[in-house]
Amino acid sequence: MDGRFIHVNHLGTSTNPTDQSRQPIQASQFDILEWYPRFMSCHQYFMEVAQHKEHVQMVTAFTNIRLPFEKRQLGQDTTPYAASSSSRPQTHNQAREAKTLLLPYIRRLVATGFDEPDILELFFGPHWVQGIGSFHEVERRNFLFACKSSNWLTVKSAYDMEDGQVLPFLRTLKDPTVREIDNANKSWSEWLALQDWLVGPLSPSEGEVGIKEEEM
Repeated sequence: MDGRFIHVNHLGTSTNPTDQSRQPIQASQFDILEWYPRFMSCHQYFMEVAQHKEHVQMVTAFTNIRLPFEKRQLGQDTTPYAASSSSRPQTHNQAREAKTLLLPYIRRLVATGFDEPDILELFFGPHWVQGIGSFHEVERRNFLFACKSSNWLTVKSAYDMEDGQVLPFLRTLKDPTVREIDNANKSWSEWLALQDWLVGPLSPSEGEVGIKEEEM
């Protein structure tokens, strides 16, 4: 192993937004060296192109989340963004911003039901599947978990943001697939087993985990 492939339990590897045969996230191998440039491409598209488009501004206004340029206008973001390129290395601040900036928008789109492929492409560019598709898949699963584990008010509060960027409304998950629900159900069963420390050598069989879930 040269460190190129990393086993991860929280990132998927879907390559097609309409793929009905997503593999369980736990079984995926994630090539972080191949993924990162694609992620940075999505970030650059969002920063340099998408946030200045009228349709993106309409969606963010309707879902009550500020875009980076709006934060700078309000003095909330003091880190200037400079366009990145393959010939110019990024500063530490740019790299840090890239790693943390896009997720709040993905979460807001999922929770409000605006995470359709066309809108994700509008926000993150034509290669959004390769760049942020894994985050999108995980956030959809997280949303299912949040709805299953708590009431409406608690779920809404979890998706509220500071500075008045509260979630204006919640919508049910947009067009979930059978495979997506099945994978979420399997992961939820594993979470229930973890809560009871049924891990490692004490891990129940797959059938026993399912029985436990029904009893809950």
